[in-house]
Amino acid sequence: MAKTICLYFEIHQIIHLKRYRFFDIGRDHYYYDDYENERSINDIAEHSYVPALQTLIAMAKDYGKYFKVALSLSGVGLEQLEMHAPQVIDLLQELNKTGCVEFLCEPYSHGLAALGNEESFRDECLRMKAKIKELFGQSPKVFRNSSLIYSDEIGAQVASMGFKGMLTEGAKHILGWKSPHFIYNCALNPNLKILLRDYKLSDDLSLRFNNSDWSEYPLMADKYTQWIADLPEGENVINIFMELCALGMFQPLSSHILDFLYALPKCAKERGITFSTPSELCSKGKSVGNIDIPYNVSWVDEERDTSCWLGNMMQREAFDKLYSVADRVRICNDVRIKQDWDYLQASNNFRFMTTKHNSVGMNRGIYDGPYDAFTNYMNILGDFINRVNTLYPVDMDNEELNSLLTTIKNQGEEIEAKDRKIEKLQKILEKYQPSVSKKEEKAQKTNKAKESKKADAEKKETPKVAVKKAPAKTKKATEKPKAPKAKK
Repeated sequence: MAKTICLYFEIHQIIHLKRYRFFDIGRDHYYYDDYENERSINDIAEHSYVPALQTLIAMAKDYGKYFKVALSLSGVGLEQLEMHAPQVIDLLQELNKTGCVEFLCEPYSHGLAALGNEESFRDECLRMKAKIKELFGQSPKVFRNSSLIYSDEIGAQVASMGFKGMLTEGAKHILGWKSPHFIYNCALNPNLKILLRDYKLSDDLSLRFNNSDWSEYPLMADKYTQWIADLPEGENVINIFMELCALGMFQPLSSHILDFLYALPKCAKERGITFSTPSELCSKGKSVGNIDIPYNVSWVDEERDTSCWLGNMMQREAFDKLYSVADRVRICNDVRIKQDWDYLQASNNFRFMTTKHNSVGMNRGIYDGPYDAFTNYMNILGDFINRVNTLYPVDMDNEELNSLLTTIKNQGEEIEAKDRKIEKLQKILEKYQPSVSKKEEKAQKTNKAKESKKADAEKKETPKVAVKKAPAKTKKATEKPKAPKAKK
């Protein structure tokens, strides 16, 4: 395998909560700052998503099938785009038509369900998979968790949902002497391939590109691709993963980041470097062995773990309180509660509560600090939990609740099994369909030939009957009689 670049971008938009007081609990069930949500999504669409997607479309059209890219979108992000910036959806549809993009799957809420409730995690993943199928006609085969959160246990869960591969961070403390430029597999399920992000090459673009104090500034596409070409022999899989908003927001358009991106395929091709999608790597590439990740990793902060969301007592208290009603939410049919559940799970709600030293200067939106973020979120969560408990009271018999949950789980497993069986039968049908159609075509030709011979035989057997012709009319008979001349 020649050296290949796997280029991946994430699209997610946070839902801004409004200022919610303690005395609003029980009176106000709407938790969102609509003005800020509309303003922020339009800002990011104008300065990042639209120009970045236009560049990717131009690359797909100009470089053809040589160029390939992967994208994943959160469900809550898609809802914001559909509501406030539909032009972004149109561009995604246009990019999809080029055949150069693969859409991955991720949790619908961009939340931390993988760390809190396995059934909620599974439900979100399957909903997002269906959403991608509905919008783009693709059935995702590769998964990426929120902020690339991964562990061996999460990998096993993802494999059980039928995914063939998963993305995560190539962190130093999990790799040790190993390189991120190989394909690995999940330690608990070897059928799941693991693609590791090269955080140095990725951060060169998403974090350092416009930094004039950086030793490699200014970075050109030919220099960047030469770094990849100079990697040791055998290190052929270069995974460059980042958020799409890095193009235009983290690195402003004035930095010419999009010009760099457009030139990347040309410079790569000159050096014999190809582009691949994650599913191509997972299906064609061979794993070099297990990657053992017993503890959770992510692509956030220097620690590359989950401490930015669950690193202090406030965050863990909010997290535990939220997922204490996960089972009740899953069995309810209230649309508003389901939507609020998605929005309240979003990981940024917990990120705003962090007290880590590297969070100084972090944009917390309406909050003055982590304690303010915690207080506001817990007020909202208190009202939300009251609404859930109205449907399914806390003193509800545990046996009754467990019975409902078991029934739902069994139904879900039955549906999954039926879907797999249908898919298998469809493949078998497609396999034999051509031969069946050829037989039908041959039979039709034989029947036509028989009918033609029968018609010819009938014509020969039918006796010819002489038909007498009517005598031709004489000229006199046909002429009109002349009127008699008048006597003088």
